[in-house]
This record gives sequence, C-alpha cells and structure tokens, in this order.
Amino acid sequence: MLLLIFFALITAAYLGLVVAFIFGWNKVPEFRLTGMASENTFSIIIPYRNEAENLPRLFKSLSNLNYPSRKFEIILVNDASRDDSKILAESFQNDFQELNIQLLENSRKTNSPKKDAIKTAIEISRFDYIVTTDADCVVQSKWLQFFDESIQLSNPKMIAGPVGFIQQPGIKKPYFQNFEEMDFMSLQASTVGSFGIEKAFMCNAANMCYEKETFFKEAGFDENESIASGDDVFLLQNLRKKGVKVSYIKSKEAAVFTNYQKSLKDLLNQRIRWAAKTSSYSSVFAKFTAVVVFLMNLSLIVFTGLAFLKLIPYQFLMLVFLLKFNADFILIYKSAKFMNRENLMRHYLWCSMVYPFFTVFVAGLSVFKGYEWKGRRFRK
Repeated sequence: MLLLIFFALITAAYLGLVVAFIFGWNKVPEFRLTGMASENTFSIIIPYRNEAENLPRLFKSLSNLNYPSRKFEIILVNDASRDDSKILAESFQNDFQELNIQLLENSRKTNSPKKDAIKTAIEISRFDYIVTTDADCVVQSKWLQFFDESIQLSNPKMIAGPVGFIQQPGIKKPYFQNFEEMDFMSLQASTVGSFGIEKAFMCNAANMCYEKETFFKEAGFDENESIASGDDVFLLQNLRKKGVKVSYIKSKEAAVFTNYQKSLKDLLNQRIRWAAKTSSYSSVFAKFTAVVVFLMNLSLIVFTGLAFLKLIPYQFLMLVFLLKFNADFILIYKSAKFMNRENLMRHYLWCSMVYPFFTVFVAGLSVFKGYEWKGRRFRK
C-alpha cells in the first residue's frame, strides 16, 4: 500500500509539472518582427574543435545574415583542432573581408574548454551583446534581428531561442535519431514552459544572447568553472538567482538548426554530459524537476516488474502510464508543431516506452561514469 501511495504521489508531482509547462508554453507569446531599425551591436562567439565537416555550412549561413555588418562581429575560437577546421576559418575570413571576423586560439585556464573559449573571446569582443552558437549549427538570415528587437522592446539581459535539427529530405533517419529529436522536443517544450511560468532553468548555447556588461558584473562562469559543460544553463540560473531579467524568443524564424548525433554511443555521451551537471544546479526548481522526472521513470520500470509478478494491480500501472502518456503527448506535440515537425509524433508510442529505460540508464551512468566530448575524456 505504501508503495502505491508513493507511486501516486510521484505521478501527481510529475503531472503537475507537465501541466505547468503546458500552461507556461501557452503563456509565452509568438514573437514577430515589426521591422524596427537595427540598433544593438553583437559579438557572435563560436568555439570549434575538429569541426571541418560542419564549418562550411555554418560559414555560409553566417555570410547570409541580414544585419548591418558594422553592427556585428564574428569571433571564431579554435580549441586545439586536429583537422582542417583552422584552415577553413582562415579561408572564411579571407573570403568575406567585408565582415568583421576575428580568429583566436583558446586560452585554457579551467576544466571547461568551452567556457574558456567563450571567455577568451568575450575579453577581446568589441560590442555590447554576446551571441553564441555551436560550430555544427546553421543560423537563419534574420537571427540577429530577433535579438535586436527583443532588446529594444523589453530590454532583457539574457535571451534564449529555439533549436531544431537540420532535415535532409529523402534520407531515412535511424531510429535513435527519431528518439533523439523526440527527447529534444520534450526538453524544448519544458524550456519554453519554464520561461512562461517564470521558473526558467534551461536554455541552449546554440542559440542565446546576453549583455556583456551583465556577464562581467555577475561573474559569468566563475561559480561553475570546474564543470566541463553548462555555459548555458549555469549562466541562466546564476542570472535568475540574482534577479536579472531573462526572456525567450518563441519564433521558428529565430531558430538555429543543429545536427543529429551520428551514433547511439554519441547520443548517450551527450545525454550523460547533460545529466552530469544536474547536481550542480543552483535552481531549486531545476533540481526538483530533475528528481521528479527521474523518479517517475524509475517508478514505471519498478512497478512494471511488480505488476508482472502480480504484486500490484496492473490496472493501476496502466492508469499511470496512460496519464503520463497523454500529458507528455500534449506538451511534446506543441513543440513539434511549433517546429513544423508534426510527423515526428508517429514515433511517439515506441519512444514513450523506451524513454523510462533510457532516462534511468543515462542518470545512472552520469553518477558513476565520466563521458567523452569532442575527443576528450571528462571525469564525473
């Protein structure tokens, strides 16, 4: 009986979170450009390591930015690449001399190569706002306009934006990539929802912007230098803890698009890296959310076993699964529709059955195991 009460309480907490995120998603308005004159200046910072395969596509998208070239600069930071990435960056600089492009070498000072690279660039940046994206991404032509108008309209000190996946029509994706995107849609929906209920705790460095003065004033990454990743979520949580205004641009036209992971091993490593920093979150709400999500998925696995052994009524298990199944569907569908990826939902049934095992497995490994990132090994 106590086990059933515990299961019911976890389910209620989980459903409460999902409902809150759905409410928050609906509360964040769609952002539309109004055609305001460009006013703010931006330093686009992109660390890269062994990204020769991806950089040409990124550089092409950057060259198509529809924003006054005198009002932005591009700072590319080489993080000990061993392929032709640096040569490609030099060619980009030579081919587009009308753009303000700077090439730097990373100055390693901490356990976090990416944070070091960003700080190296910020210290020599010339403009008021820092914009970050990743080397395996592509940006849209009006990307900076969205940040500019958001700042002009409401003056947030940090802005997060949507991230999607680069689609290749006619090419059938492996199942794990459909699962990856489904999982990512749930994370993005929760991100938007948390902004909507003013409990923002997640964002993605592939599409974010923050005021340089605020970064230095609030000590930037100083509190989390020992953690390899998290230049995005730790900065967001640090700023919110100090009462700094943050916002989310809810527009597909403002989205940045990235690549799928190449293998299931890469996907696991990425998710282990993401999960490993959870214990260091400063946001109580973020920790509460992580614990509830983990316990919900662990409970589903445990109680499935108990139902199979006829130690609990299977009807109770089925009721909980259906409640979770439908609540998650509503939240994830909102994100999929927003990104014009409704056809992804045909994979929802099997993904929802795999997800509890995947989540618990990743969480367990994140506690006891290190991870590999960009050809480097990091300990927990």
